[in-house]
Amino acid sequence: MIELIIATHLDYFENIYLENSREKVERDDYIIAETKRGTALLRVVKKNYEIPEDNIVEPDGHFMRRATEQDLEKYHENESMADEAVSFCREAIKTENLEMNLVNAKYTMDRKKLIFNFTADERVDFRSLVRVLATRFKTRIELRQIGVRDEAKYLGGIGPCGRAHCCSTFLGDFVPVSIQMAKNQDLSLSPSKISGACGRLMCCLNYEDDYYEEARERMPDVGQTINTPDGSGQVVGMNILDLVVKVKYQDDYIREFHCDDLEAAGGVQ
Repeated sequence: MIELIIATHLDYFENIYLENSREKVERDDYIIAETKRGTALLRVVKKNYEIPEDNIVEPDGHFMRRATEQDLEKYHENESMADEAVSFCREAIKTENLEMNLVNAKYTMDRKKLIFNFTADERVDFRSLVRVLATRFKTRIELRQIGVRDEAKYLGGIGPCGRAHCCSTFLGDFVPVSIQMAKNQDLSLSPSKISGACGRLMCCLNYEDDYYEEARERMPDVGQTINTPDGSGQVVGMNILDLVVKVKYQDDYIREFHCDDLEAAGGVQ
């Protein structure tokens, strides 16, 4: 068995699995951890739990200690320094004439590494830029090319639902989303209606997809002729959430039936 905790960053959500056999921590505790990208200040989202070693390939890092007030002050100092680094880097990108869009910059807690995240349509040869940045900031420089979904997670914002982006607040890992999910839910297929701030299909299309698939297996298609408690009729509409089907009869009268009533009457012909 291996003892783990799950933590995330303070300004965006990302599940980070940390090995922790030193001491017990609670949800929302601030901790210092050694991660794959360096020392970081994190917030605990799931306290100590045990898991068989066969169920995890490798933790993302390990717990070092609880954070102190001094750590929190240093974190905010690092954030201010990173903002200045962003301004300098953007000017350097223009000078080097590189086709890349800088998203943000992050210092590790010990300031031994300065990480710049950027997006680009193609791979970028940024070796000259790294030399400029290393000379300016006197620390190890790491440039990471990220995707548009990661960019939205880092930048944050408000979605069409009026709430903060899922990826920035609670969605730990990105899951595949397909246009079929929108079709299953009878949503408009207009890109402006089903795309998020990143320009890709909204992550929330995945949340209820299992329910819609199960419901559709029980419900007939529009245009089908079915048996109902009042006789045979044609399906002209449906409410998948309530499992209600609208049926039109030869006299043009329309009635609504729950799936349970239709199944009892014999269902699809």
